[in-house]
Amino acid sequence: MNSFTYERAEASTRATRSASVHGTKFLAGGTNLVDLMKYGVESPSALVDINHLDLSQVIQSPDGGVSIGALVRNSDLADHALIKTNYPLLSQALLSGASPQLRNMATTGGNLLQRTRCYYFTDVTFPACNKRMPGSGCAAIKGYNRIHAILGQTDKGPASGESCIATHPSDMCVAMAALGAKVEVEGPKGKRSIAFADFHKLPGTTPHIETALRPGELITSVTLPPPRFAKNAFYLKVRDRNSYAFALISVAAGLEMDGGNIKSAGLALGGVALKPWRKPEAEQALSGKPASPETFRQAAGILLAGAKGYEHNAFKIEMAKQGVVRALTLASQGTTEGVQS
Repeated sequence: MNSFTYERAEASTRATRSASVHGTKFLAGGTNLVDLMKYGVESPSALVDINHLDLSQVIQSPDGGVSIGALVRNSDLADHALIKTNYPLLSQALLSGASPQLRNMATTGGNLLQRTRCYYFTDVTFPACNKRMPGSGCAAIKGYNRIHAILGQTDKGPASGESCIATHPSDMCVAMAALGAKVEVEGPKGKRSIAFADFHKLPGTTPHIETALRPGELITSVTLPPPRFAKNAFYLKVRDRNSYAFALISVAAGLEMDGGNIKSAGLALGGVALKPWRKPEAEQALSGKPASPETFRQAAGILLAGAKGYEHNAFKIEMAKQGVVRALTLASQGTTEGVQS
């Protein structure tokens, strides 16, 4: 691990000013950053500890939505009465992630910023990784790619063909995508709000740029709109073992029902791309339709359109389609207790 300086920030303005210096990173729970520093993947010249900022509240908004402070711990958020009652999809997703010990430390803002899940990214002995070294290539494309992306990876990048086929590891983010969240940030140039769909970036020609954050910007909160899926929500996570494992695929499904018909829907996939995968067209295909297997299969087809598998992960395409149908079926039945497979 390289040498670095440490500063404890007492105010957000001071934190963003310090972090605008190149090579500086914010430190909250540290569950991802510290590991990457040990691996040699991250080598910040300075750490700004933000744990003493007043960003640990869950507050109901005047419109009925909710504002979640960036420093709210995952375990606290999952168990918060307002979240469990109005946004069970988010609570389910949080409880399916990591281990209780990690959830006790991990923060909402830090969860948004988890670095990619890829063997070749976290092992610096592999020189070919466009995320660590743009233009060096992607070792996963012809390597062992069982856990890798099947969507959003086909843009041309600095290397020939796809530039990166890694996946985003968060469960929380998949639920927040389906719920239509917004990310509130503060930086040297003031405050702004980023739609969740725009926050995480696909690899394209800049696979090393993973979010829409500008230098020095700090996530202060995540806001959720008024609840629509409190009675019909399901988070499905398919993984190799039943605890402390990343998703092969995951599905966040929320439905607003009107009798046997779907009034509106929120639908997102995890474990399949470098960001939570959501297509408004798939949700529109559900709206106004009966809650039936045929309707769900149609939405799954739209959501997985253009999927591309590799030597070891082509199975994920059909798995994701079946997962969408299963999650939507259970959500439509009024099931709000997510399960893992």
